[in-house]
Amino acid sequence: MTTGILYLVPNLLGAVAPETVLPTQTLDVARRLSHWAVETPKPARAFLKTLELPVPIAELDIRPLPPLPPEAMGHAAENSDELAALLAPCLAGADLGILTDAGCPGVADPGAPLVALAHRHGVPVKPLVGPSSLLLALMAAGMNGQRFTFHGYLPIPDEARAQTLRQLEQESRRQQHATQIFIETPYRNAALLATIIRALHPETRLCVAADLTLPSESVITRPVREWRAIDAQSYQKRPVIFLLQA
Repeated sequence: MTTGILYLVPNLLGAVAPETVLPTQTLDVARRLSHWAVETPKPARAFLKTLELPVPIAELDIRPLPPLPPEAMGHAAENSDELAALLAPCLAGADLGILTDAGCPGVADPGAPLVALAHRHGVPVKPLVGPSSLLLALMAAGMNGQRFTFHGYLPIPDEARAQTLRQLEQESRRQQHATQIFIETPYRNAALLATIIRALHPETRLCVAADLTLPSESVITRPVREWRAIDAQSYQKRPVIFLLQA
């Protein structure tokens, strides 16, 4: 039997009209899919509602992806009964979409274990074009785009966070000024900025990319010493990507 296709559907990064960010092909595919594996059903339905679907959202098969920490990646995760149930429509011949809360599935977002399971079953996997906040920030930062690492969230305790930042700074120097990328929960952005200013060398370059693709978008790259004059509170409760290069 011919399987369906597993589509990786990028979501918006904030409240904007889909047509301003997503290409026509991505929108066309999303509008015709009936089966969805999503990070969180409520925001998924909110996004799908903006697409002016040809059928009521209540008629769609929308199921949540199982929460899996990074350390659960591998065959154990792929053998999950929940993942097998999510992939079932594809194995029965129907197309399936993966949708996360923002940005691209599988890139700093859930979805990779289901994609891995699809590969194991010979299901075609098709990534669609859309916004990735990590790549948009890297493009705009003016930093090393040939060598970069994404670290996810840093430790929350201040001293542990400062120690990690110093390690990233050292790693950047060791790897020919490789760019180090990380994120934080929006309500902790100001605290993270304060630690960066305290912990890093004054000449280390820091980029703060906020509200990407939104009307309030802001991308600023400065030496750490110059960030002391910028109001850290202005980044509080905003989606931000942080990048540093030593």
